[in-house]
Amino acid sequence: MYERSAHFYDALYEFKDYGAGAEKLRAYIRQFHANPRTLLEVGCGTGKYLEQLCQDYEVEGLDINQTMLEIARERVPDVPLHLASMVDFELGKRFDVVACLFSSIGYVRTLENFHRTVDTLARHVAPGGLLIIEPFFEPEQYWVDHLAVNVVDQPNLKIVWMYVQKLVDRIARLDIHYMVGTPDRIEYFTERHDIGLFARTDFEESFNRVGFKLYYDPVGIFKRGIYVGTSKRHAGRRVG
Repeated sequence: MYERSAHFYDALYEFKDYGAGAEKLRAYIRQFHANPRTLLEVGCGTGKYLEQLCQDYEVEGLDINQTMLEIARERVPDVPLHLASMVDFELGKRFDVVACLFSSIGYVRTLENFHRTVDTLARHVAPGGLLIIEPFFEPEQYWVDHLAVNVVDQPNLKIVWMYVQKLVDRIARLDIHYMVGTPDRIEYFTERHDIGLFARTDFEESFNRVGFKLYYDPVGIFKRGIYVGTSKRHAGRRVG
């Protein structure tokens, strides 16, 4: 995933308003936690959320993509960043908030890995803390055979990227075709993105397994919904 497109990731998603997304995330955090201090973003990519959130919390980031972390280190040089898989990482510390945003959870692909990932994320949540996951589409929401095209049109960078949404078992398969133009050259390449489709019942089961009380908002940050989990044992009162 993002083997060759990582250098262009920010351009590919230039339409995404990270400032607005971060403000919605803060609102969820305020609703369920009275005084959060530390936050770990899992699947932090190039650090655009961390750039926003470091204004309010002591933040750290984690991602499996080395190139994206290098970009993030330039963007937020004072933020600790970790190269690891979200499925089974161990940082030896816990955080008031652990967040996995922009559907990054889908890249664990399988239901087995999904449950392992939620276990891992929950293990890094401090007593009274929150686990926040922004999902990908549920199986019944996924548009099979939908043709998608996106265009980047900057003065010195032009990109057309296109794919057809396919379904393999419960995995969304996107064979993405990129044509990238710069003043130096025009190149073409493809990437396969396999993204797990997890149902609301999967989230309910997994959050229950780790002893977290679950709140679900079907709208969420960017209209894909949001799951907010608090420890049943240490959840305390709901704030707001």
